[in-house]
Amino acid sequence: MLEIVTYSSDSAAIPERLQAILGRRTSMAGGSEVESAVREILTQVRNRGDEAVAEFTARFDHVNVTPGRFRVPQKALEDALKAMDAELEEALREAATNIERFHERQRTESWTIDDADGVVLGKRVLPLNRVGVCVPGGEAPLLSTLLMTVVPAKVAGVAQICVVTPPQKNGLPHPDLLATAAMLGIDELYAIGGAQAVGALAYGTQTIPAVDKIVGPGGAYTVEAKRQVFGVVGIEMIPGPSEIVVLADESANPDFIAADLLSQAEHGSGLEAAVCITTSPEIAQQVVEAVAAQTPGLPRAEAIERALAAFGAVVVVADLVAGVELVNRIAPEHVELHVSDPWAVHDKVLNAGAVFIGEASTEPVGDYFAGTNHVLPTNGAARYASSLGLSDFVKTISVIHYTPSKLRQTGPKIMRLARAEDLEAHARAVQIRLDQYGSDR
Repeated sequence: MLEIVTYSSDSAAIPERLQAILGRRTSMAGGSEVESAVREILTQVRNRGDEAVAEFTARFDHVNVTPGRFRVPQKALEDALKAMDAELEEALREAATNIERFHERQRTESWTIDDADGVVLGKRVLPLNRVGVCVPGGEAPLLSTLLMTVVPAKVAGVAQICVVTPPQKNGLPHPDLLATAAMLGIDELYAIGGAQAVGALAYGTQTIPAVDKIVGPGGAYTVEAKRQVFGVVGIEMIPGPSEIVVLADESANPDFIAADLLSQAEHGSGLEAAVCITTSPEIAQQVVEAVAAQTPGLPRAEAIERALAAFGAVVVVADLVAGVELVNRIAPEHVELHVSDPWAVHDKVLNAGAVFIGEASTEPVGDYFAGTNHVLPTNGAARYASSLGLSDFVKTISVIHYTPSKLRQTGPKIMRLARAEDLEAHARAVQIRLDQYGSDR
């Protein structure tokens, strides 16, 4: 199921399996068929609004709904929360508290600088007004995604948060999603999903006001729709299938590694990447055996096997230096450090969405409970992107105040720069003031 390969940073040849994993960043697009289908869906939603959203909901989700009747009634939200399992609610509330506490530390304040010559420069930090959150609901109700998107938006002070998530056969989203939304104080939730939901959020419909930014993951159609509406609205990132890299030495527990690889391979698309990089050939073999032993007992074994066959590997390297080099080359969503001294290694990992330090820090700790955000860059985007955070829900406005005396002092230099770019009107906007103020020259 898992192939063992050897990697050396000194070698020009990269094993074929590693080439496939590294090539995911250029092969995850939906393709021309998905792209054209999404473009048509978005065009229809933009032109026909609620009517088009209802048609696509019937076609893709097999749920007939009257156009404009997408919003979940407040009573359904309240009833779902009352009926929620008490143990689940307790876990969700504690996770939400952890997420809130972590994201509170990310606050940035408005600031100004005053050089005592009358010039004031600064930045105003303002929350976005209206944000739309996409929550997948097909394979399973992703309650944690609702927490990871809504809680930071609330901490940032976003005035209006609306959620879209696909309906079940009864016309309503999964009851646990409804209950979690109610727990978080969300009262604007629409039972729509996919590209049509993204279009509704981006362009607005007769009953769904447009948003300023769309966040949250989804399937190929949702992700492609987010890509196409970017510019009309903001988006936080183009999310791809999950991925994990475990860096291990001879001290690692192969059963733990296998379990963590499987935890990411089970997401269901078949495109997830699960890689163990180890300095120990013995650990490599034991991980392969542990994966083979653990997989058959899992409910999503078929999806796991499909993902591991495509993008699973155990890579043997000469030392941890080579291992870290490969980690940074892959730039994965999740990195786990199963080595004897993980703190000595963690700051060498430069490209990762999140780093889990030590064998007890299994990836699901970050997915659900620690408080760090699990909306992370994938497909190599960790080379330049970060996890979802408070900065995704605020914007900044620059503040500039100049005095006549400062403009007299600096105006000639500003005009020289403008004329170097052949922008004479820019230069004259300064000159006309200098003519009235009286130039120092």
